[in-house]
Amino acid sequence: MGNSVKRVLFVNSEIYPYLPESPAANIGRYLPQGIQERKKEIRSFMPRYGCINERKNQLHEVIRLSGMNIIINDVDRPLVIKVASISAARMQVYFIDNEDYFHRKSVYCDENGEFFKDNGERAIFFARGVLETVKKLRWAPDVIHCHGWISQVLPLYLKKAYIDDPIFSNSKIVLSLYDDTPVSFPEDFKERVLFGNVTKSDVDILTEPTGINLAKLAADHSDGIIFGAEAIPQELANYCKAKGCPCLPYDAGSFEDNSYIEVYNSFYDNL
Repeated sequence: MGNSVKRVLFVNSEIYPYLPESPAANIGRYLPQGIQERKKEIRSFMPRYGCINERKNQLHEVIRLSGMNIIINDVDRPLVIKVASISAARMQVYFIDNEDYFHRKSVYCDENGEFFKDNGERAIFFARGVLETVKKLRWAPDVIHCHGWISQVLPLYLKKAYIDDPIFSNSKIVLSLYDDTPVSFPEDFKERVLFGNVTKSDVDILTEPTGINLAKLAADHSDGIIFGAEAIPQELANYCKAKGCPCLPYDAGSFEDNSYIEVYNSFYDNL
């Protein structure tokens, strides 16, 4: 893409300070700022998990972007968009919200440490919520960078369900993989994910609905892959490397001195 990359959309599972510091949350916080400082326009999205204190973080609803419903499993779910600012970075963060999916006080697991049974639906809602909101913003991203498993339905939807939408006609997908791969989703996840032009054969890999297979599905619809952690499951790492698309290896040192930002910026430009 060269110097044509002017707009980068970040789809994050975590952003500090809205969630505690972690490798993914810190990247969600500092990478968009660094890319913006390199003269690119950015937008950042994450789920509005129930543990995020709206008053402390000064979240407020964006009425003009809210108001539509997303149908999952024949149920209409209202899409609510909220926004907050990270003033030190001169950056806004958009939050995808829905009472049924994101008002519980923990992020992915219940009080017993059990993975929520509807986490697959939450990922579907998040992906569609982000894409529909970007359409409403009329903001055409050149690169969409997905971070964390909850973002991994989006590459499929972009390349299959939204392929003819002019907002996304030139968008390239970058997939960052972390050590957050879920064990499994409910057996009906393959049926739930069907939407628009997505067919059963498109998601055949989800016949076995594991987190690794969801990540493989995301990789299949990505234009570049970044290993954002050292402990990527070997099966998944081998699958991605065999695809033949650009892959950026994990480099622990680049996160210590923040040089990864320049490396990622070059990665976008060379897709």
